[in-house]
Amino acid sequence: MKNNSFLLAFMLILAAATISGCIKKTEIKEITKMEEKTFHSNPIIKNIYTADPAPMVYGDTLYLYTTHDEDQLENNFYTMKDWRCFSTKDMVNWTDHGKIFSLNDIYWADDRAWAPQCIERNGKFYLYCPVHKKNDGMAIAVGIADNPAGPFKDITHPLIDEGDWNDIDPTVFIDDDGQAYLYFGNPELRYVLLNEDMISYNKEVGIQKVPMTEEAFAKGSHDTGTTYGEGPWFYKRNGLYYMVYAAFAEGEKRNEHLAYSTSKSPTGPWIYGGVLMEEGPCFTNHPGIADFKGHSYLFYHTDELPGGSLFHRSVCVVEFKYNEDGSISTISKCDGVNKI
Repeated sequence: MKNNSFLLAFMLILAAATISGCIKKTEIKEITKMEEKTFHSNPIIKNIYTADPAPMVYGDTLYLYTTHDEDQLENNFYTMKDWRCFSTKDMVNWTDHGKIFSLNDIYWADDRAWAPQCIERNGKFYLYCPVHKKNDGMAIAVGIADNPAGPFKDITHPLIDEGDWNDIDPTVFIDDDGQAYLYFGNPELRYVLLNEDMISYNKEVGIQKVPMTEEAFAKGSHDTGTTYGEGPWFYKRNGLYYMVYAAFAEGEKRNEHLAYSTSKSPTGPWIYGGVLMEEGPCFTNHPGIADFKGHSYLFYHTDELPGGSLFHRSVCVVEFKYNEDGSISTISKCDGVNKI
């Protein structure tokens, strides 16, 4: 996966050194520097544990929003209290914007700062985040900022609150006609039509439940009898709508893999497309897809950092290509990506 020009340069210098009988340590250091500038190895963030990647392209920059797995666990469970942001202009050099939103900013929430997604509209940035309500179930909060790297301010109430545990993992998309959609859910996939203000939804249409059929999501071992589990990622490309999600295969519930379905309409019906990425060593996974400067990327997470585990995950990325008909062949995990 590493840059071919780097390998060629290394071989030429090594050959020259063999002829001359020596190679200086300074030359080796220069080669290493060249590699660091043209290739970024996975995981993307190496100093903290991150998960649930949500890329957003704005201008000439890709912003990556993530959850944050704390080093110290509480109650031997996912311990997540804030959301982080990182950005890049070339997929190799990343800027850490630190904590951009946290449970402390949401007075009505007390736990589970889970998988977010951000989108821009009319110069404002909206970060949709699932959280645990005080003495209640899960709900979806919204933070608003003037800058893609925050800080975000809570709208002071839940956007989605059905009084159950399904309200997690929001994914947001604005279609060509200006209609915005927010999909979410585990074990069911549901959606609302967002109003133009992006912090309320069409109450007449209400919260719609997607039919959880085998035609839409294939036969699987999650609670609906399909592969659909959680972590939906909704987008459109060349007139085709995609729903990428974390999935459970048939049989015993093992680790999640990634799968996808497509539709010619933003609200379905959905047709199962296949396995996007095979299951990995980590129980969970979460997709995030973006086209950036002529390249297509799948973001996901594993437990590859030292000390990694079910509750200590790390965000990774792989470049991929679409087939001519818009389908996507199964993508393999990789060592990292080259500089654009």
